[in-house]
Amino acid sequence: MHKLEGDFSITFFYFYSSMNYKETIDYLYAMLPVFHRIGAKAFKPNLANTSKLCEYLGNPQDKFKSIHIAGTNGKGSTSHYMASILQCAGYKTGLYTSPHLKDYTERFRINGISIDKAKVSAFVEKHKTYIEELRPSFFELSVALAFDFFASENVDIAVIEVGLGGRIDSTNIIHPELSIITNIGFDHMDVLGDTLPKIAFEKAGIIKPNTPIVISERNGQTSPVFLEKAQQENAPIYFAEDNYMVKEVNSPAINTLKLVVDVIDKNSNKIYENLTSELIGPYQLKNLGGVIQSVEVLRELGFNIPDEALRNGIAQVCTLTGLKGRWQILDYKPLTICDTGHNEHGLNIVLNQISKLSETGVIKGDKYFILGFVKDKDVEKILQLFPKEAKYYFCQADSPRSMPPENLIKIAESIGITGYSILSVNDALKKVRENASSNDFIYIGGSTFVVAELDEL
Repeated sequence: MHKLEGDFSITFFYFYSSMNYKETIDYLYAMLPVFHRIGAKAFKPNLANTSKLCEYLGNPQDKFKSIHIAGTNGKGSTSHYMASILQCAGYKTGLYTSPHLKDYTERFRINGISIDKAKVSAFVEKHKTYIEELRPSFFELSVALAFDFFASENVDIAVIEVGLGGRIDSTNIIHPELSIITNIGFDHMDVLGDTLPKIAFEKAGIIKPNTPIVISERNGQTSPVFLEKAQQENAPIYFAEDNYMVKEVNSPAINTLKLVVDVIDKNSNKIYENLTSELIGPYQLKNLGGVIQSVEVLRELGFNIPDEALRNGIAQVCTLTGLKGRWQILDYKPLTICDTGHNEHGLNIVLNQISKLSETGVIKGDKYFILGFVKDKDVEKILQLFPKEAKYYFCQADSPRSMPPENLIKIAESIGITGYSILSVNDALKKVRENASSNDFIYIGGSTFVVAELDEL
């Protein structure tokens, strides 16, 4: 088998009648443009290929109910919360997310169980002739596979996470029961636009005619965009912050990996007391408001979601859905945390939480940051968010999009940050642990791909 990413005129010859799973993944990476490997060049700014693929497959996206979730940050966590709650309520629940951390099958789950590798291979083998004729992107094919999988397994409902933007994202051919937009921040500006209203316009593209839309966070620059689109589509719109107040009732319990909150319904004064979440990042306070609002809207639509299912779904969100890499604690002595936040907004929230841990005495010693970034990020702007007095190790994920550590060091030094270059994130973590004391703090992040390569996940 020949593999040459980016050269789509190449012909692939297989000297066997079927491919195993590894051969299937190698084939897809070689055959199709992959966004998480080559960036915006893989993004196809229309829905034509996805529509053709799904029509060829018999339009599986029309054979199950769905929830569509977009946003700059928080859409992954919100997707997992919603899937976990629906699962606890007794619904056979599909979940499509991207990118994956460890294995491609993570993108396709039903009640928390990933698709069988054999089914991935069988799907590609069955439709290989059409795939080579159409030449969709990796993401377009993945979306079609997700829809076909959920339809064939007769899910009651599927939670579908947008890949990029919304308006022209491949997932946007569904007709959901509910749409959710978590928040708007600066990310993928080369594709989505360089202002918050422009980015909001792209996210607002998931708002469908007569379909409720929940907005998790209010923002003066983006709210008018959502209101205008909702009015155009005659879509009932709910701003979660207007209706719910989420309060942390204790600091994240480091020894139990839990976040505890009260959620107050501002209209009825109903209180969801002591909701406990396996996801403990501070940004979950915003996400949970949107989740509670979304559950209330689904109840109005006829879904049977008892309070107990809501509570259990939030409490077991990681366990039930297999979610990893979101403010995940890897060790306690020294406290070691990884997070897939990779843009300015997400990392700002993470760094605020780290400051809070210092202020409350959870972090007593030095801070170590193991960071890697992709080339299309404004790394200088992002690094300016980080404390200069910390100790830094720069690494590079095994992806063509990753920025070399020596480039990161040059950018860091230009703004007064010094550090070391160690290519592998696992080697960097090993080196830091050799130098750190039990009272120190270690953070690994900057890129989803860096976190994905951690052996301890």
